[in-house]
Amino acid sequence: MKQYLNTKTISATVLILFLLFGLIGVYWSVEPDTFDVRQSVAATAENPTQTEVPGYTVTTTLILVTERMLDKPGGYLSNDVMPPGLFLDNMPAWEYGALEMIRDLSLSMRKDFSRSQSQSIESPNLTKAQPEFNVNSRSWALPSAESSYRNGIKALKAYRAELVDPTRGDGQFYTRADNLRDWLKQVEKRLGSYSQRLSASVGSSRMNTDLAGDKNARQSTPTVNEKVVKTSWWKLDDNFYEARGATWAMLHFLKAVEIEFADVLEDKNALVSLRQIIRELEATQQTVWSPMILNGDGFGMMANHSLVMANYISRANAALIELTELLNQG
Repeated sequence: MKQYLNTKTISATVLILFLLFGLIGVYWSVEPDTFDVRQSVAATAENPTQTEVPGYTVTTTLILVTERMLDKPGGYLSNDVMPPGLFLDNMPAWEYGALEMIRDLSLSMRKDFSRSQSQSIESPNLTKAQPEFNVNSRSWALPSAESSYRNGIKALKAYRAELVDPTRGDGQFYTRADNLRDWLKQVEKRLGSYSQRLSASVGSSRMNTDLAGDKNARQSTPTVNEKVVKTSWWKLDDNFYEARGATWAMLHFLKAVEIEFADVLEDKNALVSLRQIIRELEATQQTVWSPMILNGDGFGMMANHSLVMANYISRANAALIELTELLNQG
């Protein structure tokens, strides 16, 4: 009888822990809401004139996006080695997507936005910040990913302090069309990759166009002219949430660009194009009502969430390509 009671107690305890971990996992899987960039940036300024300093809005938005990635419910989960975080995969995929966009912008700030010419000196604080964001997203010790990313935030704040201090002059941010265009070209490649990976959810035959447009182009190893591409069933939700995290971060960055580069965009008659991209990215953040990411056929009875996401990203990417062309014009 005593052994029976012990077994029953252990079973009940395991069941309670399972349910508790499940509830905590659901709460920790709640994605951060989008936020008003203009209001959030203004709330960080000591006086209203600081928000008018070139670079303040973009730098602050990068800081805020990174902080929200780290401080959301459950904190940063990608490097968790204990349950329930260990058993979650959707939120770590979301974090990785956001992190990739953070890395791209921090790199562009270091090599483009903060430099006037190719021979100009890099900002010391951005030189410190950018490598911190490149620490492995799953590193949990020596150093942990969170500590490295927070060090990057500290360096960004130091850079922002330089921007708003007129007596220093060693921190600069240049709102030029060529700087913006170079960063957007990197974003194009990211969005194009997400669109292809999401579209592969249903499987399709694709022609090899790697060398198209250049008859003298070569590649390192031979590849087939046509291949079938299909995402593994186990990776469908990971791809979806990675793209969702990336578009969440990119949405805020582009809203910051709309404010920061308003004069440049108006001069190029490109402000409307940017706002259309923002609208497409806003659609990617709609609530997912299904408890799981569905993978129905293209015109089948069930929805295919990956194809819906790919549609919004493809349209945003097409508009982004047009925007970079407008910025390239004199």
